[in-house]
Amino acid sequence: MLFPTGIFVAFFVVVFAVSWALVRRPSLWRGFIVIASYFFYSFWGWRYAFLLAGYTLVDYLLGRALAASSRGRGWLLALAVVLNLVPLVVFKYYGFLAFNTSEVAGWLGLGSSLPLLELVVPVGISFTTFRGISYVVDVYRNGTEKASLLDLAVFMSFFPYLAAGPIARTSELLPQIKPWAGPRRIDASRALYLIALGLTKKLVIGDFLARNLVDGVFAAPGQYSSLDVVLGIHAYAVQIYCDFSGYTDMAIGIALLLGILLPVNFDRPYTAVSLRDFWRRWHITLSRWLRDYLYIPMGGSRRSSLATYRNLIITMVLAGLWHGAGWTFLVWGALHGVGMVFEHASAARRKKRGLQPVVPSGFGIAVRRVLTLEFVCLAWIFFRADSVTAAGQVIARTFTAWDVAPTVSWLVVLAIVAGIGLQYLPARLTEWTQALISRRRPLVQGLVFGLVVFAVVGLLGAEGVTNFIYIGF
Repeated sequence: MLFPTGIFVAFFVVVFAVSWALVRRPSLWRGFIVIASYFFYSFWGWRYAFLLAGYTLVDYLLGRALAASSRGRGWLLALAVVLNLVPLVVFKYYGFLAFNTSEVAGWLGLGSSLPLLELVVPVGISFTTFRGISYVVDVYRNGTEKASLLDLAVFMSFFPYLAAGPIARTSELLPQIKPWAGPRRIDASRALYLIALGLTKKLVIGDFLARNLVDGVFAAPGQYSSLDVVLGIHAYAVQIYCDFSGYTDMAIGIALLLGILLPVNFDRPYTAVSLRDFWRRWHITLSRWLRDYLYIPMGGSRRSSLATYRNLIITMVLAGLWHGAGWTFLVWGALHGVGMVFEHASAARRKKRGLQPVVPSGFGIAVRRVLTLEFVCLAWIFFRADSVTAAGQVIARTFTAWDVAPTVSWLVVLAIVAGIGLQYLPARLTEWTQALISRRRPLVQGLVFGLVVFAVVGLLGAEGVTNFIYIGF
């Protein structure tokens, strides 16, 4: 069940009405939200609901055990992390491991290998795994009290973020639902603004670029000129941003209409001046999860330089593999890891020589932004390509066909420029726009929102809504 569809609109109208009818009955509200969320999830496959229930029950029991235990808590935590990872490994990585084991066995002349199984990856399993691990780790660290089974069921299944995030932390969501009695008023203006913005990003820019350039370039780069391929690479950078941030905008807006505030997940990532800055702006909830639950526990940057570099590369490689079981995702993560090591080493070298950190301004900031964006676009090639070989073909085509006439339309170029350029608009302009809308009467706000949705979905979305990219992760 995708957000920009009629069936979701019908579903949400019912959920919204019942949710606010139960505003003064928090236990019933939580129970209803769990039922609605499982119903939402079952549209991708009713069997997935049992897996989600299994995650919830295991984490609830182990959370209680961790909260009650004074000895052996480390072993309990390890067990909890392993049990959360087992479904992810089986469904998402078993096929990758089995295939590559078979390949290695063939090279070595060995007959035995892991059996190949056809397993369908449950929607959003990576996000579910991260939520489960964050809960048990937070209980272990005494950063959060153990939740009741009903509270934890809401946290694990809340449908706005269930399929593709943002990755809310227990400290962010549980305090909102445990004493839930509904806010005095909902921030409907901001909610509707975010939903309309998300729809526009997804359908007007993201899906448009996918259909008109990106899919073709990555499927058959040899049929395009070098300029087309270069633009296609940048078009994919815009597509994945508009697709994922568009989903996040809608998820935050939908949650707001239910009285729940979800964390921000994007902050104009293509204005970053370094890779470190990029990861502060891109998929923010994943970045901080990796920092707090992986990078820092491994030692972070508190030890030697070599240990820091090791931790950076391991963290980014695992970030790549979190997105998908394939060599392309591993290369994507490794590129970011090596790039961040280079940045860290450059800063450390300056510090060792007694020099102050470089504080660029003006032209220097522009150069850094361009270099960061181009590096990110290079890495996106591996993220999007079906194989490392296919990624190599795309890269090679950027050098070998400059004598071929480009075929890309001016509308595609405009969409690319808009997707990147709009991120340079000052944040206060967005705040001013939201404030302007919020000052209008509710009827006017509703009419404006309705017109935007009609224009985006009814006219520009006539070719159908494609799946959100990150739902596959």
